Amino acid sequence: MIVLAYLQIGRAVPTTPWEMIQNATLVTKIVLGLLAVLSLLSWAVMFGKWVEFRRVRGAANAFIRSFDRAQSLEEVATLAKHAKASPFTRVFNRAVQFLSQTKPALAASPERTARLSGSQVEALRLVLDAETNAERDSLSRFVPSLATIGSVSPLIGLLGTVLGVISAFTGIATQGSGNIAAVAPGIGEALIATAAALAVAIPAVFGYNIFANRVNRLDSELEGFGSELIALMVREGRI
Repeated sequence: MIVLAYLQIGRAVPTTPWEMIQNATLVTKIVLGLLAVLSLLSWAVMFGKWVEFRRVRGAANAFIRSFDRAQSLEEVATLAKHAKASPFTRVFNRAVQFLSQTKPALAASPERTARLSGSQVEALRLVLDAETNAERDSLSRFVPSLATIGSVSPLIGLLGTVLGVISAFTGIATQGSGNIAAVAPGIGEALIATAAALAVAIPAVFGYNIFANRVNRLDSELEGFGSELIALMVREGRI
């Protein structure tokens, strides 16, 4: 319909994508505008998560190196006080808080050293798991939105394409002209919505997979850190 109108008034038919966007129908412009908003949101999320993970990884690596060299729980506690905040320091501080609030049981050994009972050790594991899950939830915040954008954008683009094709064929039927020169620009305009949708969806899906993998990796490292922390307590005779 738009192409036939251009032919009738003697104006040049749009041939480049930018010209097609400028002369697109209102529906196509709305779809492209919505896709532009989704693209900006996805790139903002990816940039924000990249900065966050870079900061977390740097602080975590520094603390883990210090933890591996530490010989006692008190030494680790001192390191945690001076280290940059990270998921690992928060998990450690939560474990220390639990120990400070728990009254150890007297062991059955001749030295009768105060140790955590079996139920208290299990409670400590639950506390570490809960803190690990909380850190995972914090790190994965906004990451699912990338998957949503990656899956919804192609559907929005397809909707714009279908509506554009319907409009083009309706105009052709109304004007009574069906030659390829009249049809092709209208179809090309409609397909721009699909191309724009793919341009939005592909980076979003890549970003989701990358950051979801980083969240899973940090979650596994936190679980291993909790096990190493309990092992350190065993070596010190606290368990």
